Amino acid sequence: MTFLSGASSSQHLLECSLSRIRLKDFRCYSDAELSCDARPVVLTGPNGAGKTNILEAISFLSPGRGLRRATLSEVSRHRESGHSWGVATTVQGTNFTHEIATGIEIGQESERRLIKIDHEIVRSQASLTEYLNIIWLTPQMDRIFQEASSARRRFLDRLIYSLDPEHARRLARYEHYMRERARVLKLGITDRHWLSTLEQNMGTSGVAVAASRKNFIEMFSQSQSWALGTFPRPLLQIQGQVEEWLETEPALAVEEHLAHLLALSRERDAEAGGASEGPHRTDLKVYFNSQDRPADQCSTGEQKALLLAIILATARLKAYSDQRRPIILLDEVVAHLDAGRRQALFNEILALNMQAWMTGTDPSVFLSMSTKFQHFHIENAIIQPMN
Repeated sequence: MTFLSGASSSQHLLECSLSRIRLKDFRCYSDAELSCDARPVVLTGPNGAGKTNILEAISFLSPGRGLRRATLSEVSRHRESGHSWGVATTVQGTNFTHEIATGIEIGQESERRLIKIDHEIVRSQASLTEYLNIIWLTPQMDRIFQEASSARRRFLDRLIYSLDPEHARRLARYEHYMRERARVLKLGITDRHWLSTLEQNMGTSGVAVAASRKNFIEMFSQSQSWALGTFPRPLLQIQGQVEEWLETEPALAVEEHLAHLLALSRERDAEAGGASEGPHRTDLKVYFNSQDRPADQCSTGEQKALLLAIILATARLKAYSDQRRPIILLDEVVAHLDAGRRQALFNEILALNMQAWMTGTDPSVFLSMSTKFQHFHIENAIIQPMN
C-alpha cells in the first residue's frame, strides 16, 4: 500500500478525532477518501450502500478483527485473487497529528496484518491502543447477552483498552502462551520444564489480565452515580475462577494456583485442546440495576439501552480520568431508540466532546443535530458531504 510508508512517535494522545479516512480495495471501496473535522459524523444512505464498511474500516485501526470479526482476506475487495487492502487515517489532536495505517501483507505462503504508525512499521497490534481508543456497537451485538461468554469477554476487553492500553498487550501475551502450550500438548511433547515454563507464564500474564478486568469493574461501579439521562444504570459483575481467587489471595499466590491447576490438567487439555481454566473462561454478567434483572431477561430495547449505557459510562470515565476521548462507532443504532433516549445519546456525545461515527438509512433521525454533527450521504460506494 503506497500510503503505508516513514518517523514514529511514542506521544500518548489526549483528545483526538479522525480528520481523514482513506480506503484502498476495502470491501466495496476501490479507492475512497473522507475528510472531516472533530464533530460527530453521520453516514446515511440506503441499505448496502457501504456505510457499515466505513465503520468496519475504522474498527481495523484497533487490535483484533474489526467489528464484523472478519479475517484479513474477507475484507478485500478482490477476495478471490487474494489482493491486498489498506485503511489509513490522520489522527488529529490539540497539539499533535499522527498517521496510522493498517492492511494486509501477502507472502508466498501466508498473509499477515501490517501496521504503520507515523510511517514506521510496528510489530504489535496492541501499539494501536496508545494512539486510538475505539469502541463500537452494532446490530449483531444485540444478542450479546444470550450468546457464548466469548462475545461478552471481547466486549469487556475492548472497553478496558480505552482505559488501559496495556491490557491489549497483557491479553496478547496470555493468548500467546496458551496457544503455545496447546501446540506442545497436541504434539505429545512431554518436556516438563518446557510445559512448566509455559504454565508459569500463563499464570503471570493470566493474573494480570484478570486483575485489570477486576479493576475496570470496580472503577465502573464507582461511576454509577453519574447521571445517564434516560438510559438505565447497568450493574456489571465478573465471573471467573482467577478473579474469584484474587478476591482473597495475593496475586503471586493466584499465579501459582493457576500454573498448578494447568499442570494437573495437561492430559485433559491435550485431548480437548486449549486450557480448561484461566481468564479465557471469564464471563461478564450485566444487570438492569434499577430493576435488578439479568440483561438476558430484559427486552431487546432494554438490552440495547444497557449496551449504550455501558459504552457511554466508559467514555465518561475515560474522559474524566485522563481527558482521552475514545472514538465510538454506532452502526444502525440511533433509529431503534425512542426520542428521549436518542436525544440523551446525542447530548452525551456532545457533552463529552467525542467524535462518534453513526450510520442510518433515515436522515431525519439526525435532524435535531443538523449543524452540530457533520453529515455524509453514501450510495453505491460514493461518499458525498451534505453540510
